[in-house]
Amino acid sequence: MQARHSQSAPGEGATASPVEAGKGDSARGLFFALSAYGLWGFLPLYMKAVAHIPAHEVLAHRILWSVPVAGILLLILRRTADITAALKSPRTLAMAVLTAAIISTNWGTYVWAIAADRTVETALGYYINPLVTVALGALLLGEKLTRLQLVAVALAVVAVAILTVATGGLPWVSLFLAFTFAAYGYLRKTLPIGPSQGFFLEVVILLPFALGWAIWLAASGQGHFSPANPADFWLLMFAGPATAVPLILYAFGAKLLRITTIGITQYTAPTMIAAIGVFVFGEPFGTERIVAFALIWTALALYTWSMFRSQKTTEN
Repeated sequence: MQARHSQSAPGEGATASPVEAGKGDSARGLFFALSAYGLWGFLPLYMKAVAHIPAHEVLAHRILWSVPVAGILLLILRRTADITAALKSPRTLAMAVLTAAIISTNWGTYVWAIAADRTVETALGYYINPLVTVALGALLLGEKLTRLQLVAVALAVVAVAILTVATGGLPWVSLFLAFTFAAYGYLRKTLPIGPSQGFFLEVVILLPFALGWAIWLAASGQGHFSPANPADFWLLMFAGPATAVPLILYAFGAKLLRITTIGITQYTAPTMIAAIGVFVFGEPFGTERIVAFALIWTALALYTWSMFRSQKTTEN
């Protein structure tokens, strides 16, 4: 994914299709995007509610119940023909299998991290994701970074180094989420299919594994999805809408907004996630994290400013 041309939404990796350069933002698009980021920002509250359920089971139900939500949307939009065409293309299927595998590991890690009281680390991962994407663009695509982008990436590296020294190990949750999300976005752009159709294709590919795992858990008596346990039953069913609805809102909003607007508003979700981690879940936010986050915020300010400059140059 080329960071200077597209952005992905936290946790879901949708490919944005912003309005053409020179056109203004749509109020409707801003509403859709902010609604998506708001839902993603509150997602840790839901994940904490299912923290007593193993992450692999929650992941299976995220996939299972996303299929009908995404399928209904495609029926409403009358875009089912796109799925038929994709299923007939071996290349498209192969790429969708790869992107589905990557995003499912991202989802699973996120679910586990919230349950393991590492919410702040997930927020850091989604903060540094744009900077990781810029670095990948330079390394894999040979894109030239501006001075501001180079400084921003350098500040992110320093922040990670500070956390590594302070905690005695790499902040692997943050790095794993950032790199898998960036890799997903980069590869997702190669799929010749829209965001909603691509999401449906990915969850359909994952469906047999998720369904098989859910059935095995139920048969072995280890599953939590049972009408005898109504709280867990409905919580797990809600995993699908919680996954699919914000992604769908984002996909519509991104088409109606400029890339710079998406670039700024995308930080809404990790800011909310970090705040929930500290003020609601009571996770520690010591000096080393304050310094690291300050460096990341400075890096993101420089990165966002470089986006504005690039946008103005394009418009002129």
